[in-house]
Amino acid sequence: MSKSSAFELSRRKLLMGTAASVALGATAGRAEAQAPLAQTLAAGTPSLSKVSFTVNGAARELELDARTTLLDALREHLHLTGSKKGCDQGQCGACTVIVGGRRVTSCLTLAVMHQGHDITTIEGLGTPENLHPMQAAFVKHDGYQCGYCTPGQICSAVAMLNEVKAGIPSHVTADLNADIELTNAELRERMSGNICRCGAYSNIAEAITEVAGRQA
Repeated sequence: MSKSSAFELSRRKLLMGTAASVALGATAGRAEAQAPLAQTLAAGTPSLSKVSFTVNGAARELELDARTTLLDALREHLHLTGSKKGCDQGQCGACTVIVGGRRVTSCLTLAVMHQGHDITTIEGLGTPENLHPMQAAFVKHDGYQCGYCTPGQICSAVAMLNEVKAGIPSHVTADLNADIELTNAELRERMSGNICRCGAYSNIAEAITEVAGRQA
């Protein structure tokens, strides 16, 4: 075999070996790329947690995906559909419920964070036969149109009046050392997290003002 033929044969073997190495490397690369995907899929397996709380006066215990929001726990698992899912970003207030006397946007908090808490939804405030004073005032003053935001508006209003009684200031409270007066500015500021797309704000304000006057 001539030197040129031997050189050519060696070059071909080298190229074939390089190609095989590249192929093996590509296979290994695919396996490495797939490993994080497998880990991600495994991590997506629901992690179930037990949570116990009191809802509208009744003790409830659920086993939930740890990522379940309080809103979904109430609506999908306890079938309390009064609390509405609006924006699902905490901006509209339609999902507002009362937890330990304070108003909470239930779409932004996890159910497992409320172990042992006392939760009140619109269903727990009153019944058609025995309305809560705030519910009755909303009916009297026509504080709703489509009604979608109404459960959140009412729960928020009830808790808001308790905040005023407790002396908790708002952004527009002028004197932090004086008793808080529920002026129109105070009311609108405190209820600004509850959006009514129908625009029934003036009627809502009248309903809340009437209840606040009775409680004063």
